Amino acid sequence: MVTGHRYMIKKTEINTTNSELSYKKLSIQISLNGLSFCVLDSVENSIIAQEHISFEEEVIPFQLQKNLKEALEKFDINKMSFSHITVIHRNPLFTLVPKALFNPDELPNYLKFNAKILANDHIAYDEIKNYEIVNIYVPFANINNYIYELFGEFEYKHSGTILIESLLNNFTGGKETICYAHITEEQVDITVISNKKLLFFNSFTFSTKEDFIYYILFTIEQLKLDTETIKLRLFGAIEEGDELYNLTYTYVRNVDVFIPSNLSEHIDSQHKKTIDFTTLSAF
Repeated sequence: MVTGHRYMIKKTEINTTNSELSYKKLSIQISLNGLSFCVLDSVENSIIAQEHISFEEEVIPFQLQKNLKEALEKFDINKMSFSHITVIHRNPLFTLVPKALFNPDELPNYLKFNAKILANDHIAYDEIKNYEIVNIYVPFANINNYIYELFGEFEYKHSGTILIESLLNNFTGGKETICYAHITEEQVDITVISNKKLLFFNSFTFSTKEDFIYYILFTIEQLKLDTETIKLRLFGAIEEGDELYNLTYTYVRNVDVFIPSNLSEHIDSQHKKTIDFTTLSAF
């Protein structure tokens, strides 16, 4: 996968003393199927602006950058200033490695078994804090370059990093095992946690509801869990009564739709299906 050439990308937090800048934070999530952004007033802890855009079909990285530029200009995000900016890369080009086995000089070797990468692909990694896990992935370098030119310094992460951190940090299931499925356009991220430890995480693309339930059941089977007793929590672009929900309930008895506790104050019923959970969790 060609993601563009990398230059002058700084993965760092922005330090500022300007009081006019200090309260606004921006998070942007990008994928080949869509993009979203969220602006947070960190003083009032409230959302100033949020938008989610789905593409009619999967695009190439060049078109993704063009679509992002159009969206930021349409909503005047490009004219704002922020104290902190996080760009979230959502793609299947990632792998998780225990920190004890991680060597930053071996990044391509970790990825080559799970993803098709090219010699000129830039490879990055995130440390999942407090859990001794490293997420190695290929970011969209052309997007990073564009954001740097537009805003200056910023931080970037993989979407899996943010999902795993958020779910582990807010896990209240004790020693029981809980399976989470985060649904966006044609992709489901499945996370399984037991006793506040990560048992499984992977992302799957799907085009039919049958594909979706296959990945859910496949995960449950591989982990030797029981569809009659496992707790399955669905969130993202899904509601009770949806086709996906109804089909899932046919096979998994203990299923519900939930909003992660750390995000519930920001989400009302009107925006439950359109808000992007990872853009909020990035703050």
